[in-house]
Amino acid sequence: MAQTTMSIRIDDELKRQFDTLCGEFGMNVSTAFTIFAKTVVRQKEIPFRISVADDLFFTHPVNRKRVLDAIANLEAGRGIIHELVEVGNDE
Repeated sequence: MAQTTMSIRIDDELKRQFDTLCGEFGMNVSTAFTIFAKTVVRQKEIPFRISVADDLFFTHPVNRKRVLDAIANLEAGRGIIHELVEVGNDE
């Protein structure tokens, strides 16, 4: 099977930590990325959850502005009151 070279940019400290950890696993970085790539291709998904922590989501400037604007609208009487509709089993 033909091989190719792949180049990525990564923070120096993160690379150092990753190199060390891969060594502890008994492999090099190239082997670790090959395992990752094969898993992504086989499963057709990233093999771990990727998310934004809730506190980071709401502290992002764009999201924070939207929340604060919504609060200001409600306080100024420009909100819409909705009834709570419970959805459940009618049995």
